[in-house]
Amino acid sequence: MDTRLTTKEKLLNLLKKETEMTVSQMAQVLEITEMAVRKHLNILERDSFIHISELKQPLGRPVQVFSLTSQADVLFPKSYDNLTVDFLNDLQALQGNDIIDHLFEKRRQRLADHYSSHMKNNLSNEEMVETLKDIQVEKGYMADVIKIGDNQFELIEHNCPIFEVAKNFNQACNCETNMFKEVLNTDGVRRTSCKADGDNHCHFLIEFDEERASV
Repeated sequence: MDTRLTTKEKLLNLLKKETEMTVSQMAQVLEITEMAVRKHLNILERDSFIHISELKQPLGRPVQVFSLTSQADVLFPKSYDNLTVDFLNDLQALQGNDIIDHLFEKRRQRLADHYSSHMKNNLSNEEMVETLKDIQVEKGYMADVIKIGDNQFELIEHNCPIFEVAKNFNQACNCETNMFKEVLNTDGVRRTSCKADGDNHCHFLIEFDEERASV
């Protein structure tokens, strides 16, 4: 086992390979105490990365068996973003920028339709922005909203699930901004900072006109 890995990483890799193991088995393979194994398992269980089941024994009490949940997939290396960027670069080389613009426009339309379906009739400005924020949270953007005034809000995205794509193709960020405008029914959406440009977070200033604010 790679000695450069942390104990947590070794434990995760072990469960990934073996699928199911007891605390005793993990402690034996990792050459650490069962107490140390349980310490890491408790943290992973708290974060919903571990599933616990019981295995009945011919004699004595059932034994707890530990396995990884589907949520634990995020803890292992993925190359989806790089693959997407490679495909987009290949398309751009073969057919030019127009095809890239077209693909992101199709994505904007698809997202706008999906997001709009969550916007109920007669929502206030604040309720619409909060609904937008909730959708972004579900999609992994770790979003927050700050109410600046009755018709002005700031949407903050602390994480960008499509960062590698956005870093290479600014159409992704423009697509998101324009989609927000359509979903919120206002032209007053402006991206004031962006992770793809080197900022810490993505910030959007959202403004509604006074007539819309009073609805």
